[in-house]
Amino acid sequence: MSVSLLGGWFPAMLDVLAAGALIAAVGWRNRNWRWRAVPLIAGATLLLTLLAAYPGAKAAGITDPLPFSVWFWFGIAISALIVLAAGWRTARWWRRGTAVVAAALAALVCANGVNQFVGYYPTIDSAVNDWTNAPLPGQVSMAGLRGGASVKVPAAGRLVAVNIPDTYSHFGHRQELVYLPPIWFVKSAHRHHLPVVELIGGERGGPGDWVRLGNAVQVSDAYAHLHHGFAPILVFADATERFNNDTECVNGPKGNSADHLDQDIPKYVEKTFGASSDPHEWAVAGFSMGGTCALDLVVEHPDVFNHFMDISGDLAPYTSTPAASLHDLYGGNVALEKANEPLLVMRAHGKYTGVNGLFLTSTQERRHQREANELSKAAAKVGIWSRVEVSPGTHVWQFAAPAFATAYPWLVSQFAPPAGRHHETRHTKPA
Repeated sequence: MSVSLLGGWFPAMLDVLAAGALIAAVGWRNRNWRWRAVPLIAGATLLLTLLAAYPGAKAAGITDPLPFSVWFWFGIAISALIVLAAGWRTARWWRRGTAVVAAALAALVCANGVNQFVGYYPTIDSAVNDWTNAPLPGQVSMAGLRGGASVKVPAAGRLVAVNIPDTYSHFGHRQELVYLPPIWFVKSAHRHHLPVVELIGGERGGPGDWVRLGNAVQVSDAYAHLHHGFAPILVFADATERFNNDTECVNGPKGNSADHLDQDIPKYVEKTFGASSDPHEWAVAGFSMGGTCALDLVVEHPDVFNHFMDISGDLAPYTSTPAASLHDLYGGNVALEKANEPLLVMRAHGKYTGVNGLFLTSTQERRHQREANELSKAAAKVGIWSRVEVSPGTHVWQFAAPAFATAYPWLVSQFAPPAGRHHETRHTKPA
C-alpha cells in the first residue's frame, strides 16, 4: 500500500481514533472517578512522561530532541494504561477493551511520530517490506546474473544481493547489495574496470536504505539512460552489523567496520565484478552517520578512495557525548580516537593529490553547516578540493535523496584525477 505515513489522511485518522478511544475509556463514570481519579491519572501521566522525555531518553541514548507531539502521544498511551489499571475493578469489559485499544493506537501514533521526524518509512508498504525482509524491487541473487550478457544496452541495471567475505575485518555484517549498471551487461563493452561508489546510511538502518529511501538505483538508471548505459557500480554497504550498533565506520569495540569498508568490499567488488582498483575510480557517499564515514574513509584511505559526498555528516565520529564516544567507539583509547578525527587526520597527512568531494547539508541544520564549512576549509589547506552546498530541508531522508540525485552527475564526472580546484561554498536558494 502506497499510503503515506508522513502526512495525509492515514496519520490524521490514527490521531482521531486514538484520542476518541481514550475519551471512551475514561468515560464520565461517577463523581469520585471524575474529581479524584482522573486528576490523579493526569498527574501520574505528566510525571511519567517527563521522566521518559528527559532522564529516560538520555539513558536510552536518544540525543536528538524529539518533537513535542511524540511525547504527547507517549503520554496518551501511558494515560490509557493507567486508566485501565485504576478503573479495572469498576469498569465494564468494553471499557477495559477500549483502554487497551487506546494505548495501542497512541503507541502507534507515537512511533509514527518518530518516523515522521526522521522520515524513515514514507509509506505503509515500505515499512512492511522492511519488517518482512522482502526483496527490493529488481533484486536478484548472484545465480540470477548468469547468462546476463547482451549485445545491446539493457534498459536498466540490476541489483544483486551479495555475501561479502569478512576476510580482513572479521566484521559480522549483514547481506549487502551491489548495483550493476546497464553497460556491465554488454558484451565486449567497457564492463570491466568500472568506477565504484560505496553508499553508507545512518546509524540505525541497513544496506537497503539507499535503495528504499535514497532512490539511488533510480538515480543511477536515469543517469545511465542518458550516457549510453554507463554509470558506476554502486555498493550498498553494511557499516553497522545490526540496527542498534553505531560503529561510525571505525575499528573498535563495536567491530572492525572500517576494515570491512576499505578492505573487504573493494577487494571483493574488484575480483567479482571486474571493477577498477584505481583510487581515482572509487568514491564514498553517505547520509548522517554515513556522511561522517564518507569523509573519514577518504582522508584516512586516499589509497582506496579519492572522492566523497558527505550529506549532513558530523565533524568527527560521534555517538551521544564526547565521553561516550571515546568509550563506545574506541574503548577509551585517545590515540585511536585522534586517528579517526578528520581535522587531525588531514593535518597529520599533509598534501593530498586528486582527492575531492561535496558537503551537502540543509537549511535547517545550522550545526552541520558550520561543521561542513570548517571541514571544507581545513581540506583546502591540504590540497583537497571541496564545495559546501546548502539547500532547503532538514535532517531526513526526504532531504538526502534529492540532494544525492542533484549531486550524482558531479560525482560520476570526478572519476578522473581532478586538478586546480579550490574551496568553495554555495548556498542554493529555495525555489
